[in-house]
Amino acid sequence: MTEATQEQRLLDRMGAIGPVAVAYSGGADSALVLAAAVRALGAKRVVAVTAVSESLAAEELPRARRLAEQLGVVHLTPRTEELARPGYRANGRDRCYFCKSEVLDTITALAGEHGYDQVATGTNADDARDPHRPGIRAGRERGIHTPLLDTGLDKAAVRRLSRAWSLSTWDKPATPCLASRIRYGIEVTPYRLARVDRAETAVRALLADAGLTVTDLRVRDLGDTVRLEIDPPLVDRVAAHPEISRALSAAGYGDLPQHVEPFRSGRLNVEP
Repeated sequence: MTEATQEQRLLDRMGAIGPVAVAYSGGADSALVLAAAVRALGAKRVVAVTAVSESLAAEELPRARRLAEQLGVVHLTPRTEELARPGYRANGRDRCYFCKSEVLDTITALAGEHGYDQVATGTNADDARDPHRPGIRAGRERGIHTPLLDTGLDKAAVRRLSRAWSLSTWDKPATPCLASRIRYGIEVTPYRLARVDRAETAVRALLADAGLTVTDLRVRDLGDTVRLEIDPPLVDRVAAHPEISRALSAAGYGDLPQHVEPFRSGRLNVEP
C-alpha cells in the first residue's frame, strides 16, 4: 500500500467516524489520529483528551498541550484514578486492562459532556499483534474506535505519515506509562511512580549536560534492585558517569543495587 493510499484510507476512516474525542497521550500514534481527525473533520469537530494521573511522566503533558494548540483543537485534561482500581495496584500482567478501563471510562464520560459520542485511540496494527496488550480488550469492550488499526497502519507507517504531515511527534520515542517500569507483582504506588519519574528526569538532565543524545531510557523498579536501561551505544559511558549513581539514589533508590544495561522494549513482559 502506498503512503498516499494509507493517508486517504485514514482520512476516510476519520470522516466516517464523524465528530470525535481522541484519547490523546501525546505519543506518535494518538498524535497522528488527532491530526487526521482535524484534516478530515475540521478542528471544531474534534477534541483531544489527555488523562492525567501519577502514571503520566511530568514532561509529557506540556508536550501534548503544545501540539494540540498547534492543531487548533480543544484540549481537555481530566484527572484519572487508576490507583483506585485494585487490579491496577496489584500490578499483574493484566494491569493495562485496568488502566485503560479507568482512562477510557473517564474520557468517554467527559466526551459525552462535551457533545461527543465517539472516542478514538491510537492503537495501531503492531499493537494488535503484541500478546502483551491487555488494554486493547478494554477498548473493544467499550466500542472505542481504532482508526490506525482499522486501516492497517503499523508503527513504521505512523512515523512515515507523521513525517509527511510535519508532525513533531514523527520520531518521538515510545513513552509508555510509568507503571510499565515496575516489575509485575510489585504493588504500584504513588511513591514508586514518582520515584521512577524523578530518576528518569534526573538522568536525562545529566546526560544532556554531558552532550549525550538519548533516544530510549527507562528506570526499571525491580523491587530489590534498580536497572537503568539506555541506548546500547551509551551503556559504557553512562555506567562510567560519576553522577548517575548519585542521581538514582537521590531520586529515592537509596542504597539499592544499581545496574546499567542496554534498553530493550517490553523487557519486563518477558522476565519472570
